[in-house]
Amino acid sequence: MNGKGIFKKQAAVCIALGLLAGIAIKLFVADILHISGSSMEPGIRDGSVVLVNKLAYGIVQPFGSRLLCSWAEPSAGDVVIYLYDNKIIIKRCAAIGGAPLDYSADKGYTLLVNNTSYPLSAEQYYAMRTIHSVPEGTILAIGDNAAVSVDSRNYGFIPVGNVLGKAVCR
Repeated sequence: MNGKGIFKKQAAVCIALGLLAGIAIKLFVADILHISGSSMEPGIRDGSVVLVNKLAYGIVQPFGSRLLCSWAEPSAGDVVIYLYDNKIIIKRCAAIGGAPLDYSADKGYTLLVNNTSYPLSAEQYYAMRTIHSVPEGTILAIGDNAAVSVDSRNYGFIPVGNVLGKAVCR
């Protein structure tokens, strides 16, 4: 084999290894998401690009909605991603399992959690008012623009094992 043939073979191997490394990084380590919607404004605007650390809480099941193994859990204040209704969702972890939930119907419906007040619709209030703490093993995920966000107040608490990563760079 001449020198050109060896070079072509080495180049093909390098390209193949680079592609495999890129796929592995996208599946297990980090991802880039394009944000669609205003539920996380003003911090994350519609059309923004966000870097997600997929190893923040564990190893993500490829093409799935769960963690294969876990070594950490989200903390209140983390901006997390999870799969809901076959869509990747980005919201803030407003509370973790065991956090108390308080409600008020004075001057509109509100949810008070971790010294932060979130607006509730009448439907949300009547659906949630009997739940006095975030169930263990779940998080309460709410968009920063809570007035327009569809989130845990609508579809319930998110199992910690379904949290697929943490936004690290906006």
